[in-house]
Amino acid sequence: MNYTKRADISENRQHSILSMNMLLILAISCGMSVANLYYSQPLLADMAQTFQVSARQMGTISMLTQTGYAVGLFLFVPLGDIKEKKRLILYLLGAVSLSLLGVAFASNPTILGIASFAVGTTTVVPQIIVPLAAQLADAKEQGRIVGIVMSGLFFGILLARTVSGIIGSILGWRSMYFIAACMMLGLDLILFRFLPVSKPTSQLTYRQTMCSLWGFITSQPILCEAALMGGLLFGSFSVFWTTLAFFIKQPPYHYGAEVAGLFGLIGAAGSSFAPYAGRLADKKGPRLVVGVASTTTLLAFVCLWLLGKNLWGLIIGVIFLDLGVQSAQISNQARVYSLVPEAKSRLNTIYMVTYFIGGALGSYLGMYAWSLWQWNGVCLVGSLMILFSLVIWSIGRTHQQAQQQIH
Repeated sequence: MNYTKRADISENRQHSILSMNMLLILAISCGMSVANLYYSQPLLADMAQTFQVSARQMGTISMLTQTGYAVGLFLFVPLGDIKEKKRLILYLLGAVSLSLLGVAFASNPTILGIASFAVGTTTVVPQIIVPLAAQLADAKEQGRIVGIVMSGLFFGILLARTVSGIIGSILGWRSMYFIAACMMLGLDLILFRFLPVSKPTSQLTYRQTMCSLWGFITSQPILCEAALMGGLLFGSFSVFWTTLAFFIKQPPYHYGAEVAGLFGLIGAAGSSFAPYAGRLADKKGPRLVVGVASTTTLLAFVCLWLLGKNLWGLIIGVIFLDLGVQSAQISNQARVYSLVPEAKSRLNTIYMVTYFIGGALGSYLGMYAWSLWQWNGVCLVGSLMILFSLVIWSIGRTHQQAQQQIH
């Protein structure tokens, strides 16, 4: 099929192109591609054993992956406003396939770290697809559409841990990365066949596009609030998931990588609420949903802290953690996309770079806290990050009320 002959996306065809089948393709693509960031988490203990390094040293692998993702978001996602999105997505999927093979062939921790950073840098396809879905959606349905696509992304995050845990326990952790590379090549072919060509929404050069990011940061307080909250909440999420494999390897659990991965299925119960969070954000306003979701995340860490050594307490904590973080993510992105419609990719860049910087910080702080204070330290760090996010939410709410009184 001739790539250049596919129909361009125009405003009068957006609704027809965004059919349920296309939504399904976009959601599955997000889930499959974002999974590359999370395959390592249930396998970190096995990787540490392979290379004979400490848990704290192996924790840097997760941090490097998320840091690479933040770098990739900064470098590549702004191109979504000024370049044709389909071609960009196809190139990135090819690059991430090579990066995943680099992890599979890594012969020492240094090469593993470099390859993991490359995986993160090239796994930014979901953050090009989500603004594309918002671009195709009717303005009144952006929250619902983003919620559907993001639910695919969230299930990809959670199922990645389950799949990698099972495959890692049966075939070894390297096999997971060989399989992932093949999956990305397959996805590349599928999207080449079905993804529509999209017109750029901006005529800026790349340099102008990058320079414009600072203007959005200084002129959009809601963007800054959402980005900081998202980063802190995802940081708390990473604190938990980076350390879980080490926690359940100890008494009273004595579980391996396959069980650590199965906790991803438990978290799927929270992810199933994600589309409803988008609808609720459309009806009640995303700020309210973000505040409730952040409080839910804090309650999850209280449960994990007090009851985490009981299996049922750990399960309840995981469900509420995923419910809170993912509901906040959808609501935050819905309000970010509504700020400057023609700059969705650039707004998403600022939001998601901050988001994954928070995730990388959470991964590092989680392993550091684990090495010093074990589970108590992990829960303390996660709780503090959420409390900081609630402080930011309260300040933003007060500022919004003051602005309403003025007007």
